[in-house]
Amino acid sequence: MGSIALLARELGHQVSGMDENVYPPMSTQLEKAGITLSSPYSAKNVATDADLILIGNAGLPRGNPAVETVLEQNLPYTSGAEWLGRYVLPNRWVIAVAGTHGKTTTSSMIAWILEYAGLEPGFLIGGVPSNFTQSARIGSAPFFVIEADEYDTSYFDRRSKFLHYRPRTAVLNNLEYDHADIFPDLASIQNQFHLLLRTIPRTGLIIHPVDDENLQSVFDLGCWTPRLSFDNSTSTNGNDATFTANLLSDDASRFQISADGKDAGTVQWSLTGLHNMHNALAAIAAARHAGVKPQIASEALSEFLGVKRRMELIHDAQGVRVYDDFAHHPSAISCTLDGLRKQVGGEQILAIIEPGSHTMKKGTHETTLAQSVKLADQAIWFEPANLSWDFVSAVASRTTRVSRDIDQIIDWAVQFASESQPAHIVLMSNSSFGGIHQNLVNHLRGAR
Repeated sequence: MGSIALLARELGHQVSGMDENVYPPMSTQLEKAGITLSSPYSAKNVATDADLILIGNAGLPRGNPAVETVLEQNLPYTSGAEWLGRYVLPNRWVIAVAGTHGKTTTSSMIAWILEYAGLEPGFLIGGVPSNFTQSARIGSAPFFVIEADEYDTSYFDRRSKFLHYRPRTAVLNNLEYDHADIFPDLASIQNQFHLLLRTIPRTGLIIHPVDDENLQSVFDLGCWTPRLSFDNSTSTNGNDATFTANLLSDDASRFQISADGKDAGTVQWSLTGLHNMHNALAAIAAARHAGVKPQIASEALSEFLGVKRRMELIHDAQGVRVYDDFAHHPSAISCTLDGLRKQVGGEQILAIIEPGSHTMKKGTHETTLAQSVKLADQAIWFEPANLSWDFVSAVASRTTRVSRDIDQIIDWAVQFASESQPAHIVLMSNSSFGGIHQNLVNHLRGAR
């Protein structure tokens, strides 16, 4: 919603907003754009003279005082996703990136490739790409890159947000069960992806990994658009993919791209992990559909700086590195740690995780939590309050600690840093995590 506010401001609208727990980098962007933000949600903070009120999907159910005021006073309202579909995306070549993991990073890669190629794309991304200064902009026609989330649109529109976007190029990175607060099972998510396929024209393109069984089940329900696949060239599944990558370093910081069996350049960057290499393949394929040659795309990605809060290095001093990462699903946690482990070898890694998503809190991934941090030397889990299942037992291992006290977690992390040189501390959360990021950095600086 913050990114949508930025787009509305760029279009010339006077924009104000209401939210709770807004933190950088979004709060900083809004302030710089001159967008007034009120908190908390309340009747008195509703802009009753607004021409249109956009209602998001997070923390805004019936009963919310702001929502009730909008309804009671019969104020004009719609959802953020529907506003985009009606007023921003028509007459644009929409490049949408969907999937359980990698949406923000892949969207950022595509936007940067198009920018590098001189195409000045518009974009709306759920994070801040480090190659840009903002998470959203209108850009120049025709291309608009959008992170396409399967989460529902609003309390009054239970369809997935991406059904409002009508892409011409669609990247489906992967598909796992997530969002247990709104989807009862994987099949219900697959149904939303099937509806997305129904909106993509025959002249469009669907880009996907070659061997994702959950996506294949979606395609089996019906697909009317050409498809292009990508894969790691070391895969042994026997399938042929249009785009492949050959590892030139164990940590995937350097790899060679092939398109239709021909050399398409080499990517050498600061990112790590097979998951990011796969994101790169999808991005290069999407950019080619928009007219950018893979060789140019490979050059662009060699200058790609990543995304804030995606393994963002926030402290590097006296042999201790601290990273801020958005991973909050066991698969994402595992992939992130795998990339870091291959980069740092035998150096010590501490993973600190806040299981903040509804899916994690419901215990949906209870049996895979402990395994997700196996590549870390030590792990600390922040235990959410009021869980109905045995969180401590689920994450228990010889190298794991659990706490509900952020100050205690910081003390443990500082102790780890003092005893382990060099040390890598990864903070994993999809929220502000109680301000732990800056507090930990401050303690580390004071401890030296």
